[in-house]
Amino acid sequence: MNLTQQFQDYIRSQKLFVQSDRLLLAVSGGVDSVVLCELCRQAGFDFSIAHCNFKLRAEESDADEIFVQALAQHYQVPFFVKKFDTHDYCEANNLGTQEAARILRYDWFKELLAQMKQGTNKACWLLTAHHADDNTETILMNFFKGAGIAGLKGILPKAGVIVRPLLFAKKETLLSFAHSQGLAFREDASNATDHYTRNFFRHNIIPLLQNIYPQATENLQANASRFRDIQVIYDEAIKKTTEKLVVKQKGTVHIPVLKLLNTGAWRTVLWEILKPCHFSAQQAEAAAKLVESDSGKFVQSATHRLLRNRRWLILSPLQDAQDEIIVIEEAAQEIHFAGGSISMLAKSAPPPINPDASLACLDRRAIQFPLLLRKWKKGDYFYPLGMKKKKKLSRFFIDQKLSLAQKENIWVIESNKQILWVVGHRIDDRYKLRPSTTHCLLFQCSGPK
Repeated sequence: MNLTQQFQDYIRSQKLFVQSDRLLLAVSGGVDSVVLCELCRQAGFDFSIAHCNFKLRAEESDADEIFVQALAQHYQVPFFVKKFDTHDYCEANNLGTQEAARILRYDWFKELLAQMKQGTNKACWLLTAHHADDNTETILMNFFKGAGIAGLKGILPKAGVIVRPLLFAKKETLLSFAHSQGLAFREDASNATDHYTRNFFRHNIIPLLQNIYPQATENLQANASRFRDIQVIYDEAIKKTTEKLVVKQKGTVHIPVLKLLNTGAWRTVLWEILKPCHFSAQQAEAAAKLVESDSGKFVQSATHRLLRNRRWLILSPLQDAQDEIIVIEEAAQEIHFAGGSISMLAKSAPPPINPDASLACLDRRAIQFPLLLRKWKKGDYFYPLGMKKKKKLSRFFIDQKLSLAQKENIWVIESNKQILWVVGHRIDDRYKLRPSTTHCLLFQCSGPK
């Protein structure tokens, strides 16, 4: 069977697109994307060509652009090109070259697809020339990075509007086809170096594996297909387990430690909860150790923080965690936060009643450490001093005639998930001093309320 027939069969078997759809081909000028163009022509598909000039290789980048433009003219198809200041983008966004190039090209491709879609009811797809060898490299890199089952399934034939119709073919097959058809293509000198991780795997790791297991790449492709099926089952099991395990509360996720430990494969379950929040495999290991740590310990990723708070692990967005959660241990005396500072003093005898709202004197017996100092959130409630019914803080603030600016700067102290003091405003009736009180905690807030 010739390559064009295999190409068409693969598209049909994977349900990638149909003959009437419009295709946008990402073409670098290398052999892979040139072969993709020729196969689309021979198969009779309606396609356009898009080329990115990242200006990373001086004259060579411009020569690539000229070559791809000539290719589009040869096929008599629409041609789109965009030049990027990749180095400037890297510096401005603190990104590596490969990551920056990926973001730039896919953002532009999405814009082109949107333009192609205007005025037509036809489906539009972006085609890239990823092949079987690319998939092998990706699977191995993901394996060593600890990407889990999601990484072992490799590159998907179809993801959203992105389609990879050459994943069935090896690089040598594409080269052989190019030579048999007399196709010209560009050689990227950077592909010959080991500067990039992918090239190191391509030139060093995979050849060593093939010396021992000649069918290594074929076996990896077959395994990738199996792992795609396995992940469907795996994801369903993880979803059911996490739904029973976690408690979602005001933008945070609460995980009961004891229940987690009684869950089968709990480390993997925890990893799957943390992975969408940009925790690495190494950070997930550190997070697992929190089940044996003291309250107040935490692990954080670039975007989130996992905090051990008594019997719970609390996962919060990092901005919220930084601005709104401060752990107060029993030995603390002075706590500094964005709203000012709070002093804490244990006393054996209740002091005289003081109406100053910046002071809070509470029954020590009712308080469990550690305490949490945080900004109030929608849905918070407490039992205002003198009341036997709970009241939402939002309602309390209305009664107090607080302005929007004042409400935005309200902090609370909680003990075991119960608010004991709306800082600078009112204590909770459940923690008030009683005739039987023998020990108390005195809090004094200074700074803006």
